[in-house]
Amino acid sequence: MASSSTSSSVKLMLLMPVLVSSFMVATVGNLNQDFDITWGDGRANILNNGELLTLKLDKASGSGFQSKNEYLFGKIDMQLKLVPGNSAGTVTAYYLSSKGSTWDEIDFEYSVDGTPIREFKNSESIGVPFPKNQPMRIYSSLWNADDWATRGGLVKTDWTQAPFTASYRNFKADACTWSSGASSCSSTTTSPSTNSSSWLSQELDSASQEKLKWVQKNYMIYNYCSDTKRFPQGLPPECSA
Repeated sequence: MASSSTSSSVKLMLLMPVLVSSFMVATVGNLNQDFDITWGDGRANILNNGELLTLKLDKASGSGFQSKNEYLFGKIDMQLKLVPGNSAGTVTAYYLSSKGSTWDEIDFEYSVDGTPIREFKNSESIGVPFPKNQPMRIYSSLWNADDWATRGGLVKTDWTQAPFTASYRNFKADACTWSSGASSCSSTTTSPSTNSSSWLSQELDSASQEKLKWVQKNYMIYNYCSDTKRFPQGLPPECSA
């Protein structure tokens, strides 16, 4: 993924048509308490008393981490600094995923604060699955994908620039966590009881809709809803919703 050296902030809001109470878990602070290093043989590190997490990639291996908690729905914030300079061939992945043979996955895309990138509405009424039942962990990794990510593999990773580094800080989760088969949120109230959980009823206003259209017009290079070659039997139902 080619990127600049500036920091990006990514946010996720899983907006569900459910009733929740005030048992939302809001965490911010020590990354040691929120994440486990899962692979990389020393290439991933949590530094500065839990304030900074770094992933490194060299020719031998990349690295990765995952959240200690699983989340059912919530608002998640984290500041990421992507690989600076010539990062062609490298991929910094940041996503949520459940486990099992039929898993849910939500991939993040990067922009600046306050600018919507994608809106995925609940269209279960027309048969489109919606990720509301399976708890998901946060996963992130830095790895080499120069066999496909750069013009189909035409541009290779410049290993003279290695090690490549991505960094993370200021993680905050205002979310319903999942533990022992149950959510930390119950279904006893009809509206959020705190300002911090106002995202539960948040929708894109007209200004945000215009920002979304601007991003799509100027930066979107692929839209599966217009890929008739991929879907010769007809586009997915959400494309016409």
